[in-house]
Amino acid sequence: MSGKKVLVVVGHPDVANSFNGAIARVASEALVAQGYEPVLRDLYAEGFDPVMPLDETNRPVEEAPEAIRAEMEQVKECVGMVFVHPNWWGTPPAILKGWIDRVVRNGFAYGFTEQGPWQGLSDKIVQVFTTSNTPRDYELEVYGDPLENFWKTIVFSLVGSKSFERRNFEQIILSDEKTRAEWLAEVDATIRRRFV
Repeated sequence: MSGKKVLVVVGHPDVANSFNGAIARVASEALVAQGYEPVLRDLYAEGFDPVMPLDETNRPVEEAPEAIRAEMEQVKECVGMVFVHPNWWGTPPAILKGWIDRVVRNGFAYGFTEQGPWQGLSDKIVQVFTTSNTPRDYELEVYGDPLENFWKTIVFSLVGSKSFERRNFEQIILSDEKTRAEWLAEVDATIRRRFV
């Protein structure tokens, strides 16, 4: 093991039995095969608190709660991050959105100066895998793919990631075992291509 850590952050309430869980397991296995150390973060199983209290919003990073500083330290130490979650109302589940709110925060991942914003995560490889039941054409035509906008434009362009990709798998509700096996093979291939 090379010691190069990659965070695998999963926002699904049933990682053991869900397709999201299968994605996370395949991604982790592919990372190991590539010489990386996956650090699996099952936010529901860990009971991560997504709520940012008012007093926390005004604290400098060094005064954030110890648990949140530990999360930020994991982000700092990793060479990349893999996020896995379902599409819930065009957003990540609240637990994962809360993780972004509390961890990928002003003063740590980005900040503002008189010269403009600075970007703190420009060296990270970011891969997002999402799942949905909405047909792809409808997702693009009617909703404009809000998850792509959230992850790529709003979060990771602000913090400076120069290596971002997202893959959505749809329609989960109609997929059979053969299709899911093909999707998992794509997850494996994607991780091996991106983490070399």
